[in-house]
Amino acid sequence: MADEHPYPLIFATVSGAHLYGFASLDSDLDLRACHVLPLDAVVGVMTGPETVESGGVREGMELDVVSQELAKFIRLLLKPNGYVLEQLLSPLVIRTGALHAELKSLAPHCLTPEHARHYLGFAAGQWQLFTKTGELKPALYTLRVLHTGIHLMRTGEIQADLRVLNTLPYVPDLIEAKRAGEHDRLPAALVSPERLESDVARLTAELESARGASKLPPSPSAAPALNDLLVRVRLGR
Repeated sequence: MADEHPYPLIFATVSGAHLYGFASLDSDLDLRACHVLPLDAVVGVMTGPETVESGGVREGMELDVVSQELAKFIRLLLKPNGYVLEQLLSPLVIRTGALHAELKSLAPHCLTPEHARHYLGFAAGQWQLFTKTGELKPALYTLRVLHTGIHLMRTGEIQADLRVLNTLPYVPDLIEAKRAGEHDRLPAALVSPERLESDVARLTAELESARGASKLPPSPSAAPALNDLLVRVRLGR
C-alpha cells in the first residue's frame, strides 16, 4: 500500500494493536504515514489533501492506511499528542529515509508533561467503552495507554508495547485471550471486573502523579527546527 500512495512518503509505520503488543488473529493492520504535497498543491487556492485515507485487503489481512501531510504532522507533533509520536517512533517500519530520521531526532524535543493529558483522555474514553461493551479490546487499550503515559512521564521515552511495560499479573493472559478474536468479551475467570476497575483507578492516579513529578520541559522546543525542516522540504533544498 505504501508503494501505491499518491504522494511521496517520508515514512510509513505500523500502529494499532500490532504496535501495542496485543493483535488478534483478525485485527486490521493499521499503517500510519506522513506524505509531502508538491509545492503547487500548497501555495495555490486549490490545495492538496492534508490527510489521505485508504484501505484494502492484502494476503487476507484488512489494511487501514492514514497519512498526514508534513505540515499537518508537524503541527500535531507540537501539540501534546502521544498518538503521532507513537507513529513516528514505531519500531515497525514500512518506509523510512533521511527525513524520517530527522523527525525522529526532534521527537524528544516535543515532549512535555502535557502529554499526560492525551493518555488520560484516551484511557478514560476506552474505559467508558469497556464498561458499555465488556470487550477485551478497550480493556487492554485502557491499560496500554496508562502504562505508556506513566513510562513517558517518568523516563521521557515513548514505549507503546504493553508487553514491555506491563505491571499486572493477568495481562499476559488477557493478551493471549484477545488473540482469538478482536471483539471477544473479557473472561471473568482471568480477572474480575472489580479488580480491573481498581487497577485502572490506581494506574490513572499514578499517571496524574507522574505528570506532577515529571522532569520533562513545560513546552516543546522543537518548533524552530521543525519549521526549518518544512521550509527546506518545500523549497527542495
